[in-house]
Amino acid sequence: MTERVTLITGASAGIGAELARVFASNGHRVVLVARRADRLAALADEIKAAGGAAPIVIPCNLEQPDAGDQIAAALAAEGVEVEFVVNNAGFGLFGNAIELDRAEQLNIINVNVRAMTDLSLRFSDSLIRHRGGILNVGSIAGFLPGPGMAVYYASKAYVLSFTEGLRQELAARGVRVTALCPGPVPSEFQVRAGYTPGFDSAILNVPASEVAQQGYRGLMANQRVVLPGLGIKVVPFLLRLFPRGFILAAVGRFQLRKR
Repeated sequence: MTERVTLITGASAGIGAELARVFASNGHRVVLVARRADRLAALADEIKAAGGAAPIVIPCNLEQPDAGDQIAAALAAEGVEVEFVVNNAGFGLFGNAIELDRAEQLNIINVNVRAMTDLSLRFSDSLIRHRGGILNVGSIAGFLPGPGMAVYYASKAYVLSFTEGLRQELAARGVRVTALCPGPVPSEFQVRAGYTPGFDSAILNVPASEVAQQGYRGLMANQRVVLPGLGIKVVPFLLRLFPRGFILAAVGRFQLRKR
């Protein structure tokens, strides 16, 4: 029987690394994908030392258009089949869209949207065969308009919409599809985005380890959306109470405080 694996992108740090630990501790052989080979190797050693199956390490930059081909080729060389896909990789940039580097903003789309879509669809036959699942890491930002981080917020809205649509399509095939939508989580994300976590992070903060645990449990229970933390769970409900224009202005004012 062909060995089954769980593919995890953005596994070198933050939520991705914690998801790798959680899956591995629950008996999954994980495939670690990220740009930084040294970080992946260290995490693989840690997982093996804890008694987990030896991870497969695939250093890969998801900004590149052939990233999916590279991952598929590496998996084929290992002779394994994907049972679960965890699309965690993603980044954002803080600032007005017209003032930020255009190429970097297009790379947000490459990672957050294109790569996530590619990997979700590329291994669909294998997921169906093994009755596996897809965990797409979105954000509470996916429920909101995002002046100050317009491309990032829009990319996470895509993640949420795509995940829900794919969930409906794959339900009859026995494939679980879940969106994990955390709030601000202290990680390297803020450093790359270009801002310092503030009051929102303190109020809505759930540690990356707990986000990962809730995401894993939610996927295994076939939840549609996982919103880690009480504060985050309230946000979608509150959004129904106010006009979109009011929310847009409020988010814009809030983002200005970060500058």
